[in-house]
Amino acid sequence: MFDYTTDMRIYFAGIGGVGLGPLAEIAADAGYEVSGSDPTSSLMTSQLQKRGVVVEPSQDGAFLAQTHALTPIQWFVYSASLPSDHPELQMARKLGLRMTKRDEFLAYIIKEKNLKLIAIAGTHGKTTTTGMMVWVLKQLGIPVSYAVGTTLSFGPSGKYDKDSQYFVYECDEFDRNMLAFHPDLSLITSLGYDHSDTYPFEQDYQAAFAQFIEQSGHTIGWFHDLSKLPFISAEKAWQLHDEEVLDFSLTGIHNRQNATLVAKACEYLSSQGNLFPEASAAQASADAVSTEAWREAAEENNVAEVSMRVINTFPGTNRRFEKLADNLYSDYGHHPEEIAATLQMARELSDHVVLVYQPHQNVRQHEVVDQYTDCFSEAEKVYWLPTYLSREDPSLTVLTPKELSANVTNREVVEIADLNDALWQAIQAARDAGKLVLCMGAGSIDEWLRHQLAIH
Repeated sequence: MFDYTTDMRIYFAGIGGVGLGPLAEIAADAGYEVSGSDPTSSLMTSQLQKRGVVVEPSQDGAFLAQTHALTPIQWFVYSASLPSDHPELQMARKLGLRMTKRDEFLAYIIKEKNLKLIAIAGTHGKTTTTGMMVWVLKQLGIPVSYAVGTTLSFGPSGKYDKDSQYFVYECDEFDRNMLAFHPDLSLITSLGYDHSDTYPFEQDYQAAFAQFIEQSGHTIGWFHDLSKLPFISAEKAWQLHDEEVLDFSLTGIHNRQNATLVAKACEYLSSQGNLFPEASAAQASADAVSTEAWREAAEENNVAEVSMRVINTFPGTNRRFEKLADNLYSDYGHHPEEIAATLQMARELSDHVVLVYQPHQNVRQHEVVDQYTDCFSEAEKVYWLPTYLSREDPSLTVLTPKELSANVTNREVVEIADLNDALWQAIQAARDAGKLVLCMGAGSIDEWLRHQLAIH
């Protein structure tokens, strides 16, 4: 029997990841003693270290054993990316530690703190939409706890606020993570098909989302997405149509769609009662709207309109069309649908867009290679990098940039490149010519960019 108290000590194996990093910050906020390991330094590990969390680069099991010997660890939380024979997993078993992935620990926090869960799920757009939801509540002075899969300019990536009644969570479908939760409200940003390692067939993927909606108290999503799923009753889901996209000043069609979901979520939450019982006008941002103005909006039934004012001030999230310098942007996208959507957004800012693209995971490239067709049509030049390898199937042949780009509609603009001085000079030349350079990928490209710009 485990004694789960505020004195509990938690160890996170893979603490710098987008899943465990925010969770580690939440655990620290809740008063637990936190430590962990990650062989890769990142913005996330830097953020944790600044608040005093010990992050060990070695994962051979020795540090875990030493830490447990000094102050016994009650809960070992590990990344789904760790293989079953990983040294720290083996050591945790040897020490008899409580071992789970992130979902079970987060579910414990939500239940222990009596929080209402607002979950953001979907194939694409989860991170930005989660960031928007957090931004709105914070700007209105509404205490909020949350976890988002990136670093933020307006707060930590994960936070527990003892005064909050809501927990906003980027609820990932990978490894069936989302099915561990029963949200009060869910937002479905989009529905395509992804993570074939978890869902071998598209029907499996759709069935998982149907189950997730069934587990949710209420869901808001787009009709063109939810109509792909087995029958969902009107009482269970608010299905929006494309013509209902609100007129935000945000750049990018998909951003305006995601923002509409957040505005409708605010409208729904307000209809359920007092959205902010502990908020005050003094807590609300002077740059957005006052709490009193929000109350008046609720009474006059124009909550979505008022929330639009707040969402239009959203500063964005890191690695999602993040501006690093003049004419230079970094984006996490690595799927054909994400590429097309982000290039469309870039074209709203510039008529001349240059893309530097780093594919992510050879396993996934075998799945999407046939989808690399017209998704690059908005780019006048594409520098195609070798695939960033991670969690690979050694039996699969690594597809080359030439093979991956063979079916691209505007193949003549594609140039095979690498992360080197020649590429950086090409990027600089494009920027100097007034072109917008967009660097996309979930691998090493962002870190390389920041190194070139001396951004840490």
